[in-house]
Amino acid sequence: MATAQAQPLPARSKPKSKERSYDLSVLALLLPATLVVVVLFVYPFVYGLMLSFMPQEGGISISNYVKFLQDPYQRESLFNTLRLAVPNTLVVLFTAVPAAYVMRRGMWGESLITTLLILPISLGAVLTSEGIIGYFGPGGWFNQILESLGIIKEPLRLTHNWTGVMIAMYFKQFAFCFLMLLGYVSGINPNIEYSARVLGASPLEVLRRVMLPLMAPGIAIATCLTFVTNFSVFPSAMLVGEPAGATRSIAIAAYQMAFEHYDFSMATSIAMIMGFAELAVVVMILGLRERLYKGSAISGAKG
Repeated sequence: MATAQAQPLPARSKPKSKERSYDLSVLALLLPATLVVVVLFVYPFVYGLMLSFMPQEGGISISNYVKFLQDPYQRESLFNTLRLAVPNTLVVLFTAVPAAYVMRRGMWGESLITTLLILPISLGAVLTSEGIIGYFGPGGWFNQILESLGIIKEPLRLTHNWTGVMIAMYFKQFAFCFLMLLGYVSGINPNIEYSARVLGASPLEVLRRVMLPLMAPGIAIATCLTFVTNFSVFPSAMLVGEPAGATRSIAIAAYQMAFEHYDFSMATSIAMIMGFAELAVVVMILGLRERLYKGSAISGAKG
């Protein structure tokens, strides 16, 4: 009697309709963000780049860039901006990193401190600059307190110069950088730190050899964003600085060329130089971050 052998069932192919619908849903979700990037960034950048090669005299050339680099007054605006952005970014970084590290596990009054730090961001650059003029100006509270204590005899000149712009930029950027770093360092798995302490590492060694390398990606991003914001300084340089002298930033140069001289091609060229300078510094910072820490910014670091 012959025995019937079971025939293997043919493999069932997965329905492709779900995969296609999934792909379409992903594309549908990406479409609004893509349109925003194209309309608000890609198109203005490409248009501005093309306009920068079309000087007011006509034709297509790099004469705008040559004029900027050959004109000492215009060229100095680039160095003025670097003299504002670089020191301020370093000061903000060297004060925000320790503050975020100390508050990483929470502390008494953290909510109040965070609220006070958010105020300069919410008030805006104009109101912050006006407040600095009222507080640090010749007749402001700061000078009055120092005079009443007998520390100084004449008011210190802390506004309408390089110092005033540095103070205004610091108040704005410290809160921004601190809150960003606090969110990052608070997410680092505390067991990594505890393990290093159990293995005999001192608090300084834990900071230098464990925590700082893990904080490097967050520090790099915070440094880049702080520098880019500082490099585009405009209201503070106008209100509490010396816009015709030491604090004439490259943003002021672009504004004057566009709305005082009505040379939009030259103004766009200055804006492009500004963007390329920012990009060069950002690439340098990210390259330094890769040399300091080659691991993942998330895996194994976040708890």
